[in-house]
Amino acid sequence: MVEPEITPISRNDSFCFACNPGVPCFNECCRDLTQLLTPYDVLRLKTFLEMTSGQFLATYTSQHVGPESGLPIISLKPGNQQELTCPFVTPEGCRVYECRPSSCRTYPLMRGVARSRATGEMTEQFAVLKEPHCRGFEQTHRQTVQQWMDEQGAVDCNAINDKMMQIISLKNTQMPGTLDIKSRHLFFTALYDLDSFRSQIISNDLLAGLKFDHALINAALEKDDLALLEIGMVWIRRVLFEKK
Repeated sequence: MVEPEITPISRNDSFCFACNPGVPCFNECCRDLTQLLTPYDVLRLKTFLEMTSGQFLATYTSQHVGPESGLPIISLKPGNQQELTCPFVTPEGCRVYECRPSSCRTYPLMRGVARSRATGEMTEQFAVLKEPHCRGFEQTHRQTVQQWMDEQGAVDCNAINDKMMQIISLKNTQMPGTLDIKSRHLFFTALYDLDSFRSQIISNDLLAGLKFDHALINAALEKDDLALLEIGMVWIRRVLFEKK
């Protein structure tokens, strides 16, 4: 088995790559796949598919527990168990392309984020992932890393996903080791199962005693899922980690 090539690249460096139905390997990167989802990925996909978060999670995802962190990890269920294809891939391409997951937008780049303990500043590192099956690198279209990220709509996704990374970093600092079952359930509900979280805010007054912007709360309760995710992230920090 030929291993992929991973080459570090800076934001202003350029690379040749294109992906479209005319490339011979079209759709090959959508098989033999382990596709992890961020909370923002789930939000966008369930909205695009006009499903509740509970329906989407039950239909399209599986969950396991990170062996070191104890955090819930959400991944797409394969559409084909033998070939491990993405459930959204079709012969014509991705049927949820408009709201495809963040890692799909970034590919063939890999993006890593590190947070300084001293300053809290987030820094990015990029690498080009060249897999043996991929013929996209034979195309002549050239762009910088920054241009690719802008064209693919990855910048805004990364800004929201990085807030999740900050929560994980805080968790690892304040609560190293695995989360207990109750904390894991709260984490999953507030960040992934947003419709259930909204219902619990209303029925159980979950935000009582915590200072939140009233306009943000009103927007979240009136079906603004992005505002609700923002509240969920802050709520998890305060309830699970900052009190420790």
